[in-house]
Amino acid sequence: MSVFDVEIESLRGGAADLGQYRGKAVLVVNVASKCGLTPQYNGLERLQERYAERGFTVLGVPCNQFMGQEPGSAEEIAEFCSATYGVTFPLTEKVDVNGPARHPLYDELTGVADAEGHTGDIRWNFEKFLVAPDGAVVARFAPQAEPESAEVVSAVEGQLPR
Repeated sequence: MSVFDVEIESLRGGAADLGQYRGKAVLVVNVASKCGLTPQYNGLERLQERYAERGFTVLGVPCNQFMGQEPGSAEEIAEFCSATYGVTFPLTEKVDVNGPARHPLYDELTGVADAEGHTGDIRWNFEKFLVAPDGAVVARFAPQAEPESAEVVSAVEGQLPR
């Protein structure tokens, strides 16, 4: 099984169909609207705009497990992301990323280590995972890693389909 085989709903309802991203590089990010890191939506959207035509997408996954920083309904989350940050990348349903109700998507992602060797539970909002076009999880970035940092951009560029 790969990330692309996991079933998850889209934020607006219905299947998100991760299989549509086979052959693309995907940056999966657990997002929240009321977090100190929420301004990272700006950088994530710029990555989306910069690389979308080259076979890349950001996939935002709302999560309310960190101090209740994503309390809104699907409609409220969608409106906030669109109106405040102009988000055009896809968003999934709100899910748990840790604990007994962890979504299967995060079961697939959390075994990969970041640069400091951290594996396992998500530490905070805006932790990032880069998925290669073949569905392999190839990189993990700490929540504080800015989306447009050299390390993230270099990793994304290295996974863009040839």
